[in-house]
Amino acid sequence: MSKGPDKIIYKSEYRPQIHYSPKGNWMNDPNGMVYYEGEYHLFYQHTPHDTRPDFSRMHWGHAVSNDLVHWDELPPAIPPGEDGAIFSGCAVVDKNNTSGFFNEEGSGLVAIYTNDGNSAQPGKPQVQSIAYSKDKGRTWTKYEGNPILFPTETLDFRDPKVFWHEESLNWVMVLAVRDRVEFYTSSNLKEWSFASDFGSDIPGIHRGIFECPEVFKIQVDEDSDTTKWILILSVGDRNGVNPNDSEPPAGGSGMMYFIGDFNGKVFTLDETLESFDTIKWIDYGSDFYAAVTWDGIPNEDGRKIWVGWMNNWRYASTLPSKEWRGHMSIPREIQLRTYSEGLRLTQAPITELNQLRRPNLSLQDITIKPDTNVLSAVSAAKMEIIAEFEIGTAIEFGFRVRKSSSSNQETVIGYHVLNEELFVDRTKSNDVDFHPDFAAKHKAPMKLEHERIQLSIYVDWSSVEVFGNNGTTVISDMIFPNLESTGLELYTLGGELKVVSLQINDLVSIWENETL
Repeated sequence: MSKGPDKIIYKSEYRPQIHYSPKGNWMNDPNGMVYYEGEYHLFYQHTPHDTRPDFSRMHWGHAVSNDLVHWDELPPAIPPGEDGAIFSGCAVVDKNNTSGFFNEEGSGLVAIYTNDGNSAQPGKPQVQSIAYSKDKGRTWTKYEGNPILFPTETLDFRDPKVFWHEESLNWVMVLAVRDRVEFYTSSNLKEWSFASDFGSDIPGIHRGIFECPEVFKIQVDEDSDTTKWILILSVGDRNGVNPNDSEPPAGGSGMMYFIGDFNGKVFTLDETLESFDTIKWIDYGSDFYAAVTWDGIPNEDGRKIWVGWMNNWRYASTLPSKEWRGHMSIPREIQLRTYSEGLRLTQAPITELNQLRRPNLSLQDITIKPDTNVLSAVSAAKMEIIAEFEIGTAIEFGFRVRKSSSSNQETVIGYHVLNEELFVDRTKSNDVDFHPDFAAKHKAPMKLEHERIQLSIYVDWSSVEVFGNNGTTVISDMIFPNLESTGLELYTLGGELKVVSLQINDLVSIWENETL
C-alpha cells in the first residue's frame, strides 16, 4: 500500500480513491493478470515518461496486491527495446515448467505479449514474444528465441491471451487479428500452431477493429456440473469515423461477449449465424474497456475476476487529470446465469471491497414524493449505494450524485420506467468540454423484476460504476466534478416511489489519505 510522500500525490484533484491508478503518466489496457504465490499481479500498458500514449515506447507497468483492493506500484516490468514496443498481452503460471525456463525453481511466470515495430520479418511489425520471471515478476528476461509467432498477412496481429486447456493438455492462445480472432496451440509456450479462427463471418459485430480477446470456461448458475465457454472481444473506433449505428452502445470503445463451446482448437457459437441477431454488450457506459480475467486464481476460490481500463479511445489522451491519465475499474466477479431470455453474463463488485465500507445511512420501507430529498444531510465524494425500489406511480427516479451547492453540477443515475432504461447522465458533471464526445447520457435496456429495480453504485472522485439488477446491466462512466461537489439526492418524477431498502456507505481510501 502506498505510504509516505505518495499521500500528497493521491490527494490531487480527480485522483481515484478506490481504483488503481499509477503515480504518474499514461496507462491503458490491463495486461498480464495473474495470481502467483499469494500475490495478484496487475500489469498494464504504460508510458512512464508522458501523460499521453507513446506507442513507440510502450512499457508494461506493474502493481501487486494481496487483496485486489490495496496496491503497491512496482517499477515498470518489461521495457521496449530493439525488438519494438511492448503492447498488450498476458501472463501465465508455468507450474509444470513446460517452457523449460524453470528447471531449478520448478515453476515461474511467463509473459506473452505483442512486440509492435518489430523488424525480424519485413512488413510484419506486430509479432508475439515471451519473457519469463523467476522472482515473482520483479525482473524479466526476454526469450532469446523471440519472436515466437508471426502473422501470415495482416498488420493487426496482437493482444495474446494464453491459458492452459486441461482437456487437451495444451496451451491455447487467442489473438486479435483485425476482423477476427485466431487460435493457436502449443505444448511449451515457445512453438505455436494455428488451430482456427472466429468472427469474420458473423453479421453485425464489426464495429471497429477487434482487440484484447479472451476465452474462458465458466459455470452456469454456479453449478460445477454445467459449464459453458465465453469469448470476450473489445471493439474500438478510435477516430470517430464509424456511423452512429455501427458503434458500441456509448460510442468509441466497447466490449461484447459470445456464449458457446471450445474443444481446445475451435470455438463454436451456441447460436447459428442465421439466428444471430443480437450483440451481447458487457457495459453500456463509455469507460470499461479491454477487460481480461486473472489467470491462476486457486480452484478453491473458483471465481472469475477481471478489471477493465476506465477510459475510451475517443478522448483518452485529453482527460483533464494532470499528473496521470487513465485508471482501472474496480475488480468485478463475473458469472453466467440463466434468465427468461437465455444465458447472460453478470458482473458484481468483488466482496473484498466490503472492507472499505463505513456505514453512513440506512432506510427501509419509505415512500418518496416528488420535490423532496430524504438524503439532503448526506455528503460524500466517494461512496457505495445499495438500493432496491418498488415502482409506484413514478415515471423516472434515481440518484443525483456529486452535486454542488453553488451550481447545477451533478451526475444523474436514473431509471426511466416507461422506456425500461437504466441511464447515467454526465452532461452536467462539471469538466466536460475537453472533448465533444464526453458530455453524454448513456442508456441501457433493463426490465423490471417483479415490479422492482435493484442498484449497486460505486462513486469515486472521477467515476461512477452502476450495477443494475444484480449486475445484469452495467454502466461505467468517468466524471470530473469539483472535489467540493459532494451533495446527494434521491429523486422521483411523475409520481411516488417506494424505497424497499437503501444503504449508503462511505468508503475508505485505498491510499489511506482520509483527510478529505
